[in-house]
Amino acid sequence: MPDDAVFPPASIDATAALLSGAGYVPDRALATVVHLALRMRRPLLLEGEAGVGKTEVARTLAAALGRRLIRLQCYEGLDLAAAAYEWNYPAQMIAIRLAEAAGERDKDEIASGVFSERHLLRRPLLEALMPDPAGPPVLLIDELDRTDEAFEAFLLEVLADFQISIPELGTVKAEHPPIIILTSNRTREIHDALKRRCLYHWVGYPSAERELEILRTRLPDIGESLSRQVVGFVQALRRDDLFKVPGVAETLDWAAALVELDAVTVGPDTARDTLGVLLKYQDDIARTDAAAVTRLLDAARRTSETLA
Repeated sequence: MPDDAVFPPASIDATAALLSGAGYVPDRALATVVHLALRMRRPLLLEGEAGVGKTEVARTLAAALGRRLIRLQCYEGLDLAAAAYEWNYPAQMIAIRLAEAAGERDKDEIASGVFSERHLLRRPLLEALMPDPAGPPVLLIDELDRTDEAFEAFLLEVLADFQISIPELGTVKAEHPPIIILTSNRTREIHDALKRRCLYHWVGYPSAERELEILRTRLPDIGESLSRQVVGFVQALRRDDLFKVPGVAETLDWAAALVELDAVTVGPDTARDTLGVLLKYQDDIARTDAAAVTRLLDAARRTSETLA
């Protein structure tokens, strides 16, 4: 953590400055809930569409605080062995054979040696509870909605008590709770029992002013006129009836692509040729025809004037 940083931050403004200093531009509501999560030592559940910056909150906090980022990427079928811990079965079998070869006959004694920490393989959830000289890590449980309710039920102990019960070994409890950020794209509803253990925030699409600030922060070398046009175009595009609306991540990708093409302004041909950076479904690209691009560029021009 930077020498001049105070943890946890003393105010909402200090939390906003902490995030901004590491390249994340939060709005007041997001800075407030992050501040409360840090002060109250509560997990934070961030929901919103893909690409709006939920995962980036965890990355930014880890970078700003100088903490280790431990990421658990969720997927369908995620189980305890992949998420929390599992036993090193080959090493356990070798230990049993060695104990028997040495004449050891006490089953309890053998079991205590076999089920010991040296044969335990720590996965992200358990690893996040371990002491760290740099301070408790940031644990990112990403895209929780991809898992099932059974996995959510297992998480309750971690989120409520910052501990994991291992039947053969006992309870492992964090001496200092990790900073826990959970994200969900809301492809399904998260159970109320889990939500009650977290602070909650919906991360929406940013306003034009905030998106322009994000773009300037992430791509400081982009031209002023081009950045305003990019933001205006994407803001107008989000109002169209699309299967998948572009997020902030796509805005940054498109702006970077235009810079690579040495574009000074966004013209109809350039916009059409680069739609695949913004839109990831063919139906959306087909719907955004020449007439739609012209309309979007006109809207972008008007937005650009208000941002000047």
